[in-house]
Amino acid sequence: MMEEEELEFVEELEAVLQLTPDVQLAIEQVFPSQDPLDRADFNAVEYINTLFPTEQSLANIDEVVNKIRLKIGRLDDNIRTVVRGQTNVGQDGRQALEEAQKAIQQLFGKIKDIKDKAEKSEQMVKEITRDIKQLDHAKRHLTTSITTLNHLHMLAGGVDSLEAMTRRRQYGEVANLLQGVMNVLEHFHKYMGIPQIRQLSERVKAAQTELGQQILADFEEAFPSQGTKRPGGPSNVLRDACLVANILDPRIKQEIIKKFIKQHLSEYLVLFQENQDVAWLDKIDRRYAWIKRQLVDYEEKYGRMFPREWYMAERIAVEFCHITRTELAKIMRTRAKEIEVKLLLFAIQRTTNFEGFLAKRFSGCTLTDGTLKKLESPPASTNPFLEDEPTPEMEDLAMEKGELEQPRKPKAPDNPFHGIVSKCFEPHLYVYIESQDKNLGELIDRFVADFKAQGPPKPGPEEGGAVLPSCADLFVYYKKCMVQCSQLSTGEPMIALTTIFQKYLREYAWKILSGNLPKTTSSSGGLTISSLLKEKEGSEVAKFTVEELCLICSILSTAEYCLATTQQLEEKLKEKVDVSLTERINLTGEMDTFSTVISSSIQLLVQDLDGACDPALTAMSKMQWQNVEHVGDQSPYVTSVILHIKQNVPIIRDNLASTRKYFTQFCIKFANSFIPKFITHLFKCKPISMVGAEQVR
Repeated sequence: MMEEEELEFVEELEAVLQLTPDVQLAIEQVFPSQDPLDRADFNAVEYINTLFPTEQSLANIDEVVNKIRLKIGRLDDNIRTVVRGQTNVGQDGRQALEEAQKAIQQLFGKIKDIKDKAEKSEQMVKEITRDIKQLDHAKRHLTTSITTLNHLHMLAGGVDSLEAMTRRRQYGEVANLLQGVMNVLEHFHKYMGIPQIRQLSERVKAAQTELGQQILADFEEAFPSQGTKRPGGPSNVLRDACLVANILDPRIKQEIIKKFIKQHLSEYLVLFQENQDVAWLDKIDRRYAWIKRQLVDYEEKYGRMFPREWYMAERIAVEFCHITRTELAKIMRTRAKEIEVKLLLFAIQRTTNFEGFLAKRFSGCTLTDGTLKKLESPPASTNPFLEDEPTPEMEDLAMEKGELEQPRKPKAPDNPFHGIVSKCFEPHLYVYIESQDKNLGELIDRFVADFKAQGPPKPGPEEGGAVLPSCADLFVYYKKCMVQCSQLSTGEPMIALTTIFQKYLREYAWKILSGNLPKTTSSSGGLTISSLLKEKEGSEVAKFTVEELCLICSILSTAEYCLATTQQLEEKLKEKVDVSLTERINLTGEMDTFSTVISSSIQLLVQDLDGACDPALTAMSKMQWQNVEHVGDQSPYVTSVILHIKQNVPIIRDNLASTRKYFTQFCIKFANSFIPKFITHLFKCKPISMVGAEQVR
């Protein structure tokens, strides 16, 4: 039992003395030792085996035991010393703790003293800053009071001077003084509750009202509404009065401008009354010549009287344009039956030239929302054909040279005066549209007559397959009409012109292209072997003659040109027309018509060559292939098919040299038609012998 208790005690002691690896490592670093007894993994058996490795070494056991006992004694002494030292350390620690508590109490007392002193200092600073703030407020109020008194003195003196100068018509001095008085008066808006300030404000308003009435009376006296007699030149008084009007209510300025322009244009209304012969469209140049003279006269006599920022010359020109547009619209409604195309185009050309003259001379800044707005530069177009608008002659030359696909330069900014007068012609553009309808009808009839007179194109790649000249002429005329109409209007007339274009594009496709395609004839009877042998010598030809094949190729090339150019025409029309109307421009139906002509032409070429090969295939199916005993040269039907292909395909290839994609389509369609037909006839050759099968290849 004692041994078991000792073993349990030893195990408990080992468990208590078991240290963690970190603690053990720290002990080894602080107390390094090479003694095996100090190792954490000490093993008593290994240690004894180390001391007594052999039986002979047991003779020294007493010596070893004595050394261990001596070491144990020293260890006990050390432990005893440490334990006693720890007893003294506890007493020292309690003493040190008491001293630390006393020091903390002293420190707390000092901190409290410092806090009390800081609160006293803060209170003292608040009292000092309160006095400073009071002084600052007093200074600020004193400064404001002095400034306000100075403004009041200036306002009172300015109002007295303003009333005196107004009575003496000293407008030059009034202009500077009035602006200053109004600036000073702005500082007294928050003091309007004071009777004296309110009285001064009312006196300023009364002075402004009196000035406005007085200036209007001076202008009425200088430029009376009735009568055409004008003074020799502007006076300095009126020039200074305009400077005062700039400061007064804007209605005064507008009234001056309105009366002056009305008086300046009164002669125009008399000279160009509706019942006057000079008022008709054939003498429209005289209207624009008159206003040009008036603008020169204004610059010479009144250019320095009105401030530059009033833009009086431009205002006169704009008002002239409004009056002219109204008068022209009135007279054209009255005499609508007398308007002819040439007269209308003449008037529009002269009007647009005048609008261009205005754009060069004026900026258009006076155009108001009630009339026309100054147009901004249009955004960069993504159309690949964007270019400077060429003249009709340049358009013709470009069309003849095939330069429709040349890139265009961005447009210049639009004329802000465009349409300011010429808009009145828009309701009468139906005359121009009807004229173009008639001209295009005559043009199509001439194309039909010329085609009948000249006949189909001659064979050969030099002549056949080329685009018909009438096609280029048609689109040149279209371009001229489009450019001309866009200069007249970009609204509904452009839509009407587009409808006419669509009509005659379809007529051209029907009358010139589809109407002149050769007609197919019924196929001939079957051929015999002897006839096939004759074909080998070239006595048989395809159904269409060489001239007819060239004509089909020429019509196909023309239809392709029309298809591409119609697409470009649609894009051009969308550029010219108003943005709100672009969706109504659609030439898809006409492009489909030309695509149909192309498909019909290719189908005719395929049917012709396919039909020419039919007799040979029929002869092949009627031969007795089971009776063939020897394999000889090429079969007669093969020779016939090759002959027809060699006759037709080179002609079609040469005449479609400019449209290779359609020649490729022709070849594909012929192969898709001929191969199934050949296979069908091949199945009809049954029965067939081995030798016959070799010969039929």
